[in-house]
Amino acid sequence: MINPRVDRSTPVIVQGITGRAGQLHSRLMREYGTNVVGGVSPGAKVRAVNGLPVFATCGDAAADTGAKASVLLVGAMQLLEAMRDAVGAGIRYLVTPTEGMPVHDALRAWKLCRDTGTVWVGASTPGMAVPGEAKLGFLPDDSLKPGPLGLMSKSGTLSYESGYRLAQRGIGTSVWVGVGGDPVKGTRYADLVPFYAADPRTEALLIIGEIGGSDEEEFAQALAAQRFAKPVFALIAGRSAPEGVTMGHAGALVHGSHGTYAAKRAALEAAGVRVFGTLNETVEGIRARLG
Repeated sequence: MINPRVDRSTPVIVQGITGRAGQLHSRLMREYGTNVVGGVSPGAKVRAVNGLPVFATCGDAAADTGAKASVLLVGAMQLLEAMRDAVGAGIRYLVTPTEGMPVHDALRAWKLCRDTGTVWVGASTPGMAVPGEAKLGFLPDDSLKPGPLGLMSKSGTLSYESGYRLAQRGIGTSVWVGVGGDPVKGTRYADLVPFYAADPRTEALLIIGEIGGSDEEEFAQALAAQRFAKPVFALIAGRSAPEGVTMGHAGALVHGSHGTYAAKRAALEAAGVRVFGTLNETVEGIRARLG
């Protein structure tokens, strides 16, 4: 079972920490409470960023800090090699916000992670969080209120707004996972169903999906196979998108009836999921059920 739960004690490094994004988000993650213990930047001449030690390799970083997780803020063409560096150092939890990872690289990364038992969240993810404990990535703090609602999403911005509005109405989240919008993902909705089913802090589940691919249909099948007993809600973006056009994410591509809004909604409703038509309906419907 994939377990995405981290906490304040989980030691985290940032690969690419000397870049602009690495400098910014290593600081913001620490300010939130994440236990960021260092960073990696091959060939970098600086020894510290935001008071954190900078290492040449993940092996050096893990040996010195005991790092168990990494947020990889590196370019798409460098991402596979950076993941290999982390996995080779024994780091078994990777979050990769980078968008546009080459598909063949992503397939190699997927196999690497499966073969080594590494949890990979991404690619093209805003990250993940256990509100009140830690965040890995760049989820906004004001959307992260601790509570009973598990949240999974492809879309970053739509999930930020959902989390924020729910938090304003007193509904917090237990574990938030941005599975990412690229076609090849390390962790898919269906992979996380057993975790949310068993997690005692999760009382209900919200997925924010979008047109394209088969993730939502696979999720519906996993719910049925798991006999998932908790309430499940969904919001699917792209209802009015034209056929055959990529909308936003690389994975949001509809071919004929494959990956359409109607197909996803039908599959989810058949599995007992309550599918909302708008963000406002989603927030108010969840508040009425959980609030």
